[in-house]
Amino acid sequence: MKSLLTTLKSFVANLLLWSFFIGGLVASTASGAVLDGTAKSAATYTGIAVSLLAGSRIAKKPKIKAFLSKPSTLWFLFLFNGGVAAFCYLSMDGVKGIATAAGMGLVSLGAAGGLVANRRKPAAEARVEEPWA
Repeated sequence: MKSLLTTLKSFVANLLLWSFFIGGLVASTASGAVLDGTAKSAATYTGIAVSLLAGSRIAKKPKIKAFLSKPSTLWFLFLFNGGVAAFCYLSMDGVKGIATAAGMGLVSLGAAGGLVANRRKPAAEARVEEPWA
């Protein structure tokens, strides 16, 4: 059983990690309502970097990793982000539309890669279990 100190340290670490993730998302999306010019750009890009870094650390947690590798989650991510990418490309003008569509398309392709990898994994595991085949 974990000690109280270990549990408390884990809780505080998770709380900080999620706070940085949400704070980065807020800074990257809401900075335009508060700031202008260079400060707006700096806050947006810093928020993106912080949320990407914290999000990648969160994704490595065992429970989140297990959830993200479920086929139903991967199908949702693939279809939803692919649809959003197509919608953004068709409805937004200029570089913003293309960049948004590219970003969402990359997430969709990543989910498709996860689906393909999960589909190949059982076949590879079956070969390992049967060395005489």
